[in-house]
Amino acid sequence: MRINKALADAGVCSRRAADELVAAGAVTVNGQPVASPGLRIDPVRDAVAVHGRAVAVPVPGARAHTLVMLNKPPEVVTTASDPQGRRTVLDLLGQDFGAARLYPVGRLDYFSQGLLLLTDHGELANRLTHPRWHLPKVYHVLVREAVPAATLALFSRGMILDDDGQALAPAPTRVLPAAPRPGAARGTLLEMTLTQGVNRQIRRMCQQAGLTVLRLTRVAQGPLALGDLPEGRARALTPGEAAALLRAVGLEPGEGGKTSSQAPAPGSRPGAMRSQGPGAGPGAKSGGKPSLKPGGTPRSGSGPQVGPKPGKASGSGSEPAATPGRGAKGTAPGGARRRG
Repeated sequence: MRINKALADAGVCSRRAADELVAAGAVTVNGQPVASPGLRIDPVRDAVAVHGRAVAVPVPGARAHTLVMLNKPPEVVTTASDPQGRRTVLDLLGQDFGAARLYPVGRLDYFSQGLLLLTDHGELANRLTHPRWHLPKVYHVLVREAVPAATLALFSRGMILDDDGQALAPAPTRVLPAAPRPGAARGTLLEMTLTQGVNRQIRRMCQQAGLTVLRLTRVAQGPLALGDLPEGRARALTPGEAAALLRAVGLEPGEGGKTSSQAPAPGSRPGAMRSQGPGAGPGAKSGGKPSLKPGGTPRSGSGPQVGPKPGKASGSGSEPAATPGRGAKGTAPGGARRRG
């Protein structure tokens, strides 16, 4: 996309006026002054600014699917409904993402917390939960006991679970400095990286090693990071995050259906989404020359946030995972189940 067209699409000015802004030295891409109005940019990767102010350049065609990151609190069920009336992850979203039929991708168990993806993109959900792709998931695990080096080595090289004899892939584990918080439980903070979908894997590993899990938080999945998203809040992925996630599982943006990365604006038609520009989130690069091809791995960034909305759940069983399928209530939009 040419820079003058990008500015016009973003509603900054006409293309002719954009040419004048470029000639005046008022336009930068990734922090570098633009010398030619014909410069081509990538609206996903490149950060555009006029007079030092970020410009949100629309991503062409990003209007159909919705991708949402939730910071799941403990004691919330990762399913679309619950027969015991417990809060579900969909209760936290309420109606803030319009008429999109969102389903959790994979699972976090009842007492675990942190990053959880929800989407109506069936092919993406299928690939994210399929063992072939093995997107790493990073967890911060607070345990009560001191953890010996031998246990760290055992986790990191792979182990066999005593309860069912299952062989686990290596789960690189290290001790993190635990920042003291008023009233917080004391213990050892571990960072563990998993590439499998074994049910309650971390809790079973720790139990076998004689460790008591006090808190378990997923902080990253593939190219996505939880960042400072408050507990119980949700936000749409930025265009850069959405593109990086799709590419991490072998999809291109627009493949298997176009992808939306923002909740609908107030008063808009339900289900009609508008994507966010690179200047507003981590999908934009902060420096260097404009790129000609999309790509890159974003960090967690800003996006529209919605607070928890209590509501009574109805539907499945105790600590259930979303069962894959297409179209049935309480099921994921596609693919095999993978448990986190």
